[in-house]
Amino acid sequence: MEIQSIESNLISNMYPGRGIILGRSEDGRNAVIAYFIMGRSENSRNRVFVEDGEGIRTQAFDPDKLSDPSLIIYSPVRVLGHTTIVTNGDQTDTIYEFLQAGKTFEAALRTRTFEPDGPNYTPRVSGIVEEDGSYRLSILKSANGNPGSAQRFFFEYTSPVSGEGHFIHTYQGDGSPLPSFEGEPTLVGISEDIDTFTQMIWDNLSSANKVSLFTRFINLKTGMADTRIINKNHL
Repeated sequence: MEIQSIESNLISNMYPGRGIILGRSEDGRNAVIAYFIMGRSENSRNRVFVEDGEGIRTQAFDPDKLSDPSLIIYSPVRVLGHTTIVTNGDQTDTIYEFLQAGKTFEAALRTRTFEPDGPNYTPRVSGIVEEDGSYRLSILKSANGNPGSAQRFFFEYTSPVSGEGHFIHTYQGDGSPLPSFEGEPTLVGISEDIDTFTQMIWDNLSSANKVSLFTRFINLKTGMADTRIINKNHL
């Protein structure tokens, strides 16, 4: 598979929706995580990321304008021991609870399905990063918009390559209904500097639709995490 640049991937897609990138920095020192959200409606755009312990949660920027919190207020990132969980919905909590009980990432997601937001039936995208930098990704989606058929896909990366990562997101592009992501996660290049990496993603997301971005570099020797958060709406 040919390595794609994150920049060109984002520029060519006006509306990837919510996206996860997991990988390893170019210098091999860090596990790399990125998670972004976008929005087309006022309710979706009325959000910010805020730190919550070792993770983050979404929060209404203007509480008076929050019309339906059910699919937009959740914890995208939680940490359990040396495992970091990142998802686009409340399945973060499901994964956390299953791992805490000694069960697996896959078992947790087999209890969940796509979001109940017909006609889009937005996929649930999820990932975990382990202490050694290995990672897994998943997407739960409908069968071509058929709400009666759920499809679950799991991808495991046990020996990450320095300077490489994998990118999965909810939508193939804009549309009505929004077309779900297809295929396996996209192989992308990863830089070695968190600020360069963060700004590159933010600058190449559609200015009209981007809402918030979280990035984290986790040092594979020390376990220390370096985090950045960018919100279009400033608290």
